Amino acid sequence: MKLLLTFTFIFLFIATNAQTTISGNVTDSSGIPIPGANVYLNETYDGGSTGENGSFSFTTTETGEQTLLISFLSFETYTLVSDVAAMQNLKIVLREDVNSLGSVVLNAGTFSAGDNSKTAVLTPIDIVTTAGAAGDYIGAFQTLPGTSTVAEDGRLFVRGGDASEANVYIDGLKVFQPFNATTNNVPTRGRFSPFLFKGTNFSTGGYSAEYGNALSSVLLLNTIDEPNQEKTDISIINVGLGIGNTQRWKKSSLSVNAFYLNLKPYQEVISQRMKWIKPYESLSGEAVYRHKFENGLLKVYGGINYTNFDLIQEDIDTPEGINFALKNRNLYLNTSYKGDLGNDWTITTGASFANDHNDIKIVNTPIDNNENSFHFKLKLRKRFSNRFKLNMGAEQFITTFSEKASIPNLDTFRSTFNNTSTAIFTEGNIFLSKKFAMQLGARGVHNSLLSYSKISPRASLAYKTSSKSQISLAYGDFYQNPQQNILKYTSTLEPEKSSHYIFNYLYQNNKRTLRAEAYYKSYDALIKYNTNTPEFTSLYNNNGSGYAAGLDVFWRDNSSIKNFEYWASYSYLDTQRDYKNYPEKATPNFAAKHNVSLVTKYWIENWKSMIGTTYNFASGRPYNDPNQSIFQNQKTRTYNSLNLNWAYLISQQKILYLSVSNVLGSNNVFNYQYSNTPNTQGNFNRRAIRPNADRFFIIGFFWTISDDKKDNQLDNL
Repeated sequence: MKLLLTFTFIFLFIATNAQTTISGNVTDSSGIPIPGANVYLNETYDGGSTGENGSFSFTTTETGEQTLLISFLSFETYTLVSDVAAMQNLKIVLREDVNSLGSVVLNAGTFSAGDNSKTAVLTPIDIVTTAGAAGDYIGAFQTLPGTSTVAEDGRLFVRGGDASEANVYIDGLKVFQPFNATTNNVPTRGRFSPFLFKGTNFSTGGYSAEYGNALSSVLLLNTIDEPNQEKTDISIINVGLGIGNTQRWKKSSLSVNAFYLNLKPYQEVISQRMKWIKPYESLSGEAVYRHKFENGLLKVYGGINYTNFDLIQEDIDTPEGINFALKNRNLYLNTSYKGDLGNDWTITTGASFANDHNDIKIVNTPIDNNENSFHFKLKLRKRFSNRFKLNMGAEQFITTFSEKASIPNLDTFRSTFNNTSTAIFTEGNIFLSKKFAMQLGARGVHNSLLSYSKISPRASLAYKTSSKSQISLAYGDFYQNPQQNILKYTSTLEPEKSSHYIFNYLYQNNKRTLRAEAYYKSYDALIKYNTNTPEFTSLYNNNGSGYAAGLDVFWRDNSSIKNFEYWASYSYLDTQRDYKNYPEKATPNFAAKHNVSLVTKYWIENWKSMIGTTYNFASGRPYNDPNQSIFQNQKTRTYNSLNLNWAYLISQQKILYLSVSNVLGSNNVFNYQYSNTPNTQGNFNRRAIRPNADRFFIIGFFWTISDDKKDNQLDNL
């Protein structure tokens, strides 16, 4: 009996502790063994790693169906669910992880500015420390290839397109009036503080199907998700002062800032070509509130801006000049939410609203206009795997506009329009391997005012040619509604159209970046009219056309010289178009054939100073001389501007700042104005259109008050 019990106990012990051997071999898709891969049963301590020949073998006491996991750096984790008895002599092939470091990136037509971007060419700090930019993100992007130097305007002119062809978005929602109000030949600047943004994407063409109503480019600004500290910022400059404060709580934070600008001190020191009755003055305020939920983040942004000035502009036919006065009030609200829906679904939604009101006086004619704009957007994203992700969404745009012009001794003219557009979009990111990826999408739009429906295909491909370089291709069709100055007179037009074809080469190694991009852009259905400017009695049509072709080159080096970094850009542009009141196809005045920028930044340790320079060059821009028989047959002199800034670190939280634009006082000419009637010799007289002043300078003091005494104010400048 004892012997029977002993054998029974031994049998049960062996049965319950029986071991199964799991074995196999791990290779990549080319059959090359992968040594050092982790191989284990999920939720157990049983496992091992592969040897030099990729083989593995270990034992387990687990039985029945189990999950075997095989993982290795830069490869996707392999999962096998099977009975352990069948896990012998396995042949495992690991696929490359397309999201790992060194993977191909879809970047044709897009410049990234952010610390987390694989292909970033600028950082957020660059946006505000570029000499000549004066803290304006638009000024910094004007040093990138693909842009044209149009210093008398201040907005973005991209690849043969005028400023109306570039849209600005904050957190995926449209900004309807992104620039401060101004007048002819007085450059504007962006309305928003660069300190609020963590990253930026500037598309010079071929942008995503998520965005529309822009023939040339899209600038995407992303606000900070969570500030890293509580602080107060104080800035005092020779033409204004500002204050900002950030507070943090357990799940939320609030950042507010305000700035007052008055150019009177500057205009009294620097001679002006315009006579200012009331110097340029503005007051602006911004606030961003953020709240973290368990599965998402809510952001609410608000900004308000008041602008006021009155001046006398030179005019060749009016010796006393032309009086122009403007009072502008702009309100912008933006709320967005991004959250996790589970099962690899995410949602991004939000709305933006803008009200822009202008009181204008031209000589004795008061003009009052008001525009309300609304944008609602819903986007869903599904991650099916590392190799396939799908975006889809819908959005609604609504704009109402009204204007009243009271001409002395004549009638009061009124114009209004209500414009509504509905759009849907879908786009898939497909990674066929670590080296090859594509993005395919389409956008559909219906506009009720103009009664049209359009579908725009978008596509881009990218192939990694080596560990340090890749090539990309992009194509897309893009539509844009007529501008406000057209829609207030007519609604019988079609949208304007452009098609983009882009080839991109990117090389990155050891903090050096080389980027070259060739492109061709066709224009169709451009708007034409038969008067000098759009008027109520003008005849309008969509018979215009054109093209833009060119080459953009960008080089940045942050490592060759200690404490010294620089970037250089060059753009070649060949463009012609027949639009507006052009009698024939010609190169527009804003388009220079050659544009060059060189930006340098040098940190001098002994001086506790950063010195920056920016040099901008543009070849002569075409203009029309009515004394000649050929349209747009003349060119201005070349544009040259050397800008300098100096930042002195008084302490870790205090900094003294000096900036001077056009240090050498180059005599730049933007265009020429000709008289309406000929002189006694039968020729039309002209005057040069030049900058309002040859130089612009800023002297400022910046102080950050925070608990972090190590906070370097130079990084916040």
